Amino acid sequence: MPAARRKQSVRLAGELPARAPGEVLVWTDGACQGNPGPGGWAAVISWEDGVVEERSGGLALTTNNIMEMTAALEGLRAVPSPSRVCVVTDSRYLHDGMTSWLAGWKRRGWRTAAGDPVKNRELWLALEAAAAEHERVRWHWVRGHVGHPLNERADELAVAAIGR
Repeated sequence: MPAARRKQSVRLAGELPARAPGEVLVWTDGACQGNPGPGGWAAVISWEDGVVEERSGGLALTTNNIMEMTAALEGLRAVPSPSRVCVVTDSRYLHDGMTSWLAGWKRRGWRTAAGDPVKNRELWLALEAAAAEHERVRWHWVRGHVGHPLNERADELAVAAIGR
C-alpha cells in the first residue's frame, strides 16, 4: 500500500478539533437511563462542504459505553470509504480504547492489564474494522456539555433515542 494511502489512527488532545483538508468530522454521543438500562446513540456528521447529517438509534437494555461505541461505529459506517475521518467523542472509554488500549488488549489475548476479559470485545473489533476501511481515522476527545453545538446536538439526539 503506498504511503499516502496507509491507514492510521491518530490520538489528539485538546478541546475542539481542527478540520484537516478533506476530512469529515463525526461527532458522537451515547446516553443511558440507568446503567444498564434503555439507551440511545447519535452521530452528527459534518461534511467539509458544510452539510450536517444526523443519525441515531437506541436499545431497550444496554450500557452507556455500548451506546458511545455504537455511535462511533454507525458514524464511521455512514461515511463512504476510504475517507479521512475525525471521530469526536466526549467518552474517555471510547477514545482511550481506540487510541491506547486496543493494541495491548490484542497482545494479551483480549485481556485487560489486570487479566480480566475485555468487555465489549465484539464492538471493539467492529470499530477497528470500520476504521480500517478509511484512509485515516483520528480520535479526538472533547469535554462534554461545555456548549459546543455539534457535541450538544449529538447529546440531544442520543437522549431522544433512548429505548427506541
